[in-house]
Amino acid sequence: MQLPVSPGFRLDGQRALVTGAGRGIGLACAAALAEQGADVTLAARTLPEIEAAAQAIRGRGQQARALALDVSDSAAAAQAIAAAGPFDILINNAGTNRPKPMQDVTPEDYDAVLGLNLRAAFFVAQAVARGLIAAGRPGSLIHMSSQMGHVGGPNRSLYCASKWGVEGMSKSFALDLAGHGIRSNTIAPTFIETPMTKPFFEDPAFRDSVLGKIKLGRLGQVEDLMGAVVYLASRASALVTGTSLVVDAGWTAD
Repeated sequence: MQLPVSPGFRLDGQRALVTGAGRGIGLACAAALAEQGADVTLAARTLPEIEAAAQAIRGRGQQARALALDVSDSAAAAQAIAAAGPFDILINNAGTNRPKPMQDVTPEDYDAVLGLNLRAAFFVAQAVARGLIAAGRPGSLIHMSSQMGHVGGPNRSLYCASKWGVEGMSKSFALDLAGHGIRSNTIAPTFIETPMTKPFFEDPAFRDSVLGKIKLGRLGQVEDLMGAVVYLASRASALVTGTSLVVDAGWTAD
């Protein structure tokens, strides 16, 4: 009897671009891809931070390099991605949040959150996709969404708007790019402990309210997302496109 063989999760020979890669979720994504053999480019505005991260990855005998990139400058980012690419894998991770009641949101808040979380993500993905199409290569676009791209939340109107936008954007990308063998998916985490979220959890009332909705009873850690990233980047998910991998410890189940 001939048994089927798993496609596996190795990423040898693949080149990956991770935005917002200096810390937190982005750094974990870069480390996960490098562990599986990908040649990873860590991108962020703060060059010393990503250089240190890339050096740490290389110190494990893996492949990594740093790329200073301001994704909010779409023209400059597209030029830099074209020069450094093509990239087989994109982790579209750069993002921000300004939590406040909708009645207190300013136009500046709107532009900051939607500009980075949605507009910049769109044009980074476009630049990576164009490079793949020009090279005649398939690829995997992975956009870091959120459970808040599937539900609503108090003081999260801007963040929800941006992440619901990312969800719809990714589905349409999947349709536009399927003919080129390029897949597009999102990962939608629950609250993850990172340098960006740590100050929020110092408020006991906020922490308790979050834990009250997380069915598995604990905050997420960056390590909880590493398997999801590798899966969507690898041949193990070759038939997966236009969907969201929700890593929310049961938040959206009810």
